[in-house]
Amino acid sequence: MFFMLQSLQIFQQELQQELNNILEYWMRHTPDLENGGFYGSVNNNNQPSGTAPKAVVLHARILWTFSAAYRRSGNKAYLAIAEHAFDYIGRKFNDPEYAGVYWSVDASGKMLDGRKQVYGLAFCIYGSSEYAAATDDKTALDYAIHLYNLIEKYSYDRVNNGYIEAFSRTWQPVDDLRLSTKDANEKKTMNTHLHIIEAYAALYKVWPNENLQQKIENLLAVIDQYFINHKTYHLRLFFDERWSERVDVISYGHDIEAGWLLQQCAEIIGKKKWIEKYRQYAVKLTNAAMSGIDKDGGLWYEYEQKSKHLIKEKHWWPQAEAMVGFYNTYQVTNDESYLQLAINSWNFIKRYLLDKTNGEWFWGINEDYNIMQGQDKAGFWKCPYHNARACMEVIARIEWINNENEQD
Repeated sequence: MFFMLQSLQIFQQELQQELNNILEYWMRHTPDLENGGFYGSVNNNNQPSGTAPKAVVLHARILWTFSAAYRRSGNKAYLAIAEHAFDYIGRKFNDPEYAGVYWSVDASGKMLDGRKQVYGLAFCIYGSSEYAAATDDKTALDYAIHLYNLIEKYSYDRVNNGYIEAFSRTWQPVDDLRLSTKDANEKKTMNTHLHIIEAYAALYKVWPNENLQQKIENLLAVIDQYFINHKTYHLRLFFDERWSERVDVISYGHDIEAGWLLQQCAEIIGKKKWIEKYRQYAVKLTNAAMSGIDKDGGLWYEYEQKSKHLIKEKHWWPQAEAMVGFYNTYQVTNDESYLQLAINSWNFIKRYLLDKTNGEWFWGINEDYNIMQGQDKAGFWKCPYHNARACMEVIARIEWINNENEQD
């Protein structure tokens, strides 16, 4: 017991220092003081691109991260970054003519891709809800509710259930619905549903609306019915409109992220039925993801099911999610082997992903442990959300254990 508590104390201290480092990096290197918002790309040498497109996802994730960090610490410097992000989303990404948010703008803030990617709207709800929780800003809450209503109006499939992936700027159907070129071009995806429910749960914490609660319960049911493979407990990723599966890949990072995150969403709405079910699923999804763990403690990226090909890369975000997922499973089961796996994930991150010279985390490493080249340190997809959130989640969970021990 003493050894465990000592390990947890060291774990907590190291994560707090790393959280401070991550936030300092983003405050120092990413604000675009000339054009507003945040640079669309910063390379491994901390050189920003003055021409890279700016993603709504990047800005919404920065908004969430610094709002959450301010709530934890009361540090006004974090609040200033959150305010900067919220202001820029409202001025540059918000579509004043057709509502919703653009997918991207150019470096100067002019609309570049005006399509309505529901994933992007969800992250703006997520960030705005956390900002509202941090500041009691009614404008932010109203904006989050407005975006929620848009998703329900345009994306919710009233015939087949679930949510359609994307629309044109004017909310018309589009041929290409993909988040990125690596994705299957399908109308319903696990990734977007996972982040819709994440956003809705964040909104529910500041706006406990009965209809919203029902929508969260429906999403838990949809994910249970369609996205969780109840034979393997890997996630199914892509479906057409009528829920015919398009077999593609196993995403180990999404498996383990969904495990803890869906349990948390169930806990936020406080429904015992769903809490009990998703506590069980958290363990099963985490155990399924463990098939992607390498002997060094790192989590492989993806497994292509058709070709039976393991993509031997270890990206930053699955390692962050593994740290939380294993820790959450330790809490659910009280099995200390999961705690050790969480610590192993952190040790892998420290050894291979932390850039000890220029700060932040590298995108990932290849099988030979060389850094993946040509990837952003900060950019369209590389944001402070996964790693900062992982630090905050595990720190808060260790603090809870410490408080429980003090009360005993």
